[in-house]
Amino acid sequence: MLQIYNTLSRTKEVFRPLQEGHVGMYVCGPTVYGDAHLGHARPAITFDLLYRYLTYLGYKVRYVRNITDVGHLEHDADEGEDKIAKKARLEQLEPMEVVQYYTNRYHRDMQALNVLPPSIEPHASGHIIEQIAFVQKILDHGYAYVSNGSVYMDVEKFAKDFPYGKLSGRNLQDIVTETRELDGQDEKKHSYDFALWKKAAPEHIMHWPSPWSEGFPGWHMECSAMGTKYLGEQFDIHGGGMDLMFPHHEAEIAQSCAALGHDTVHYWMHNNMITINGKKMGKSYNNFITLEQFFRGEHELLSKPFSPMTIRFFILQAHYRSTVDFSSEALEAAEKGLQRMQEAYARLLKIQPSAASDQQSAELASTLRQRCQEAMDDDLSSQLVISELFESARTINTIWDGKGTISEADLRELRETWKTFAIDILGLELEGNDAGNEKQTAAYKGAVDLLLQMRLEAKQAKDWTTSDRIRNQLTALGFQIKDQKDGFEWTL
Repeated sequence: MLQIYNTLSRTKEVFRPLQEGHVGMYVCGPTVYGDAHLGHARPAITFDLLYRYLTYLGYKVRYVRNITDVGHLEHDADEGEDKIAKKARLEQLEPMEVVQYYTNRYHRDMQALNVLPPSIEPHASGHIIEQIAFVQKILDHGYAYVSNGSVYMDVEKFAKDFPYGKLSGRNLQDIVTETRELDGQDEKKHSYDFALWKKAAPEHIMHWPSPWSEGFPGWHMECSAMGTKYLGEQFDIHGGGMDLMFPHHEAEIAQSCAALGHDTVHYWMHNNMITINGKKMGKSYNNFITLEQFFRGEHELLSKPFSPMTIRFFILQAHYRSTVDFSSEALEAAEKGLQRMQEAYARLLKIQPSAASDQQSAELASTLRQRCQEAMDDDLSSQLVISELFESARTINTIWDGKGTISEADLRELRETWKTFAIDILGLELEGNDAGNEKQTAAYKGAVDLLLQMRLEAKQAKDWTTSDRIRNQLTALGFQIKDQKDGFEWTL
């Protein structure tokens, strides 16, 4: 029975959906003003894992992952320039050009990481009407106030009627002590009040009409409005990175309670951070490495390029609630671990069955599925699933070496278990598991053949400089090239 860690209760709880057979899940997606980095990959892979496992258990999952394209400001949730608008101004583009460009690149990176697309991917800018209506509900219930065309949450008044800070474990007095006064906040009653709607400055290029001003919604408002629009006033799971717990998710809880009179989310789940030298990786710290840089090896901290599956394996080999410290050495170790799994699976597919299984093989075939499922039921312990698969690889290698036997039925069960947990649930693309690898291999061979054909044509034209350059660079990459009378032959 699946148990997940509920951030709200700070305990593992048996997962019980609100509606039998159906699960509503909302996950905070990216703010699309730059390329995705490793910090974006972790929540995407974490909740992809949850999505895949809930589907495996037989649930019909409506998975909503939003795109933040308005209202997320540079300095904090309420102050500074809109991140999308700033990018548009610097690059002399329309804001939605920036949004579309980086959304396309985010989707490309997620596809490379084998992250399944969500059921619904709403944009904040496409739900302004819903956000205005949500703000109006909060005003009608007396938990917000209008000031100079902006609308703010009255946190102190809300905290008298509802518990505030229950997700992050902070109380209002702690927040008062920690909150610094910022320029331009004199229109708030208290520094810790947060914006539900902001009046746009004259130079602000993203704004919409509202009952209070020409402006834009506060960053927190989008998730409250879109989550309830697509999943209802109560839904099962809300996920995101641990850095969103306060103030973003805490503000969401307050907004939803103020508008609806009750909590909307039954289970809050948060993945932990990826760090570099113990410091969170992120754009605000200027220490991030984009996924594209990982794939190409184009960063001073990287020793080489790393494939998307290596990145996915690196993230899954740690529990989602643990901190993962990045280093190129750690990625190299993950790459070797992934190669071990790929080799074991390739051998598993090629093994020929015997008349009967020996004791070791029979025991493995009868218990591996249960052990992997128990690991997943224990708060999505992907690292334990990987450990079980590694352990089973020993038996697979023993059979491959001719020192063990396995029956046809046990071999079929072992193959199905590996496919279910390594490929379908962990989402790893193992050697020979799908047509995608064959397509990549064909493209790779075609590219090398094309280069060598160009070299052959250069030789025929007596362009020795181009001919030697192609040969030398391919040789440096590890290719062995043999010239033949009618062409060429190559191996890696």
